[in-house]
Amino acid sequence: MLPINSQYGYTAAHYFLLWSLVPLITAKGDDVESPRKIHDADKRPSESELDLREVVFVIQSQRNSFHVQQAEKLRKDLLQQTQALQESPPVILLLHTLSDNEGDWSILPLLPYLSSQFGKNSSWIMFLEEDTRVKLQKLHEVLKKFDRRKEWFLGKPLHDEESTIIHHYAFSENPAAFKYPDFSAGWALSIPLVKRLASKIEDEPLKSDFTIDLKHEVALYIWEDGKGPRLTGVPELCTLPEHNPRAQYCATTVSSHSPLCGQPVRTENIFVAVKTCKKFHSDRVPVVKKTWSKQAALLEYYSDYADPSIPTINLGVPNTERGHCGKTFAILRRFLSSHVPNTDWLLVVDDDTLIRMVFSREAVVQLLASGCKCYSNDAPDDMVLGMCLNALRVPVTHSPLFHQARPEDYAREFLAHQTPISFHKHWNIDPIAVFNKWLKNSKHTEGLQKSTKEEL
Repeated sequence: MLPINSQYGYTAAHYFLLWSLVPLITAKGDDVESPRKIHDADKRPSESELDLREVVFVIQSQRNSFHVQQAEKLRKDLLQQTQALQESPPVILLLHTLSDNEGDWSILPLLPYLSSQFGKNSSWIMFLEEDTRVKLQKLHEVLKKFDRRKEWFLGKPLHDEESTIIHHYAFSENPAAFKYPDFSAGWALSIPLVKRLASKIEDEPLKSDFTIDLKHEVALYIWEDGKGPRLTGVPELCTLPEHNPRAQYCATTVSSHSPLCGQPVRTENIFVAVKTCKKFHSDRVPVVKKTWSKQAALLEYYSDYADPSIPTINLGVPNTERGHCGKTFAILRRFLSSHVPNTDWLLVVDDDTLIRMVFSREAVVQLLASGCKCYSNDAPDDMVLGMCLNALRVPVTHSPLFHQARPEDYAREFLAHQTPISFHKHWNIDPIAVFNKWLKNSKHTEGLQKSTKEEL
């Protein structure tokens, strides 16, 4: 997972058809404008011809070897489609290669670079996730319908059903009023908008030092309290599986296959560490035992109090109301000790997580050998770990299937095309019911997929 951090202690560890048919296949409540209404109003005769060379594709890639491979496959597919169309190839960039700054995965810091390099001869920056599938000719037809001399922010719109902590309770009076893009469908910025945003970033450096939900925060920054454009919904940007019959109307889809980066890891090769404390022994620990812990072959509970009835192990670190860095590093040290079985993987889980963060043994070895440590027991463990691993150049890999909040905190359409791995927090929900609905039969919980052992 990427080092996505928050003051709340969460860790993340990322339609189509003709307008007459849209209501048949979009989720109830989607506020998508008519393509005809949008396109015809803003189309100009001189703007109808758009060369594919004017579109810069940015694949939101990661340094992890498997994800590099996935991004390269997407780039190769785009180039093959360009050749089949007998077009000159567009610029295709892999995000992780553009900068050594790990923070640039958050997109906004890269806009000045994209503006300076491509602002003169390009019309669009199109962002794609590695699992996004693109029908290049259809996407070309879609982009031609928008006046590229104007500021445009295009994507598949998501909205909150209720105000949520991961969005800092934004738009609490009417959560559905604000739309933000589903990155899986791809999203685009016109060059005039990129240029203005780049100038703003250069004049007013970005202030936030953490990101909770990137897609929402990017949309907020672009909207700029009403001074900038809102997201324009594009029905042809879809998150349907690529082989779905209805996907014939889409310019983008998502891969219909879960990515496998190796053979499943045996549960006997995963050591699970559950962080808890005395005050939660009676309500949170029973939930763990009734749900996902049944799938763990090797598991220990770590607390500030040794309770033989569970049993819990007192690591000698006092409980803190936030941060928990001291307890997490104590777990890492114990993982490398003779007190626990020697396994290749460590899964660290909060007692209110429906299964979280995963370390390879080699990542733990390098982390502790570096001398990196907590500056206090209540320091934010996620942030400290992120900084330590970044300094070591150990790839920290993001998966959008790990969630730092409850299902209710995410847009329904966003979860609809996922097979989640985890959720966090038991507040105002029945955690056992959530587990049974979202995770119980998930093939993702049957075993981690192998990555190279030096990666997190």
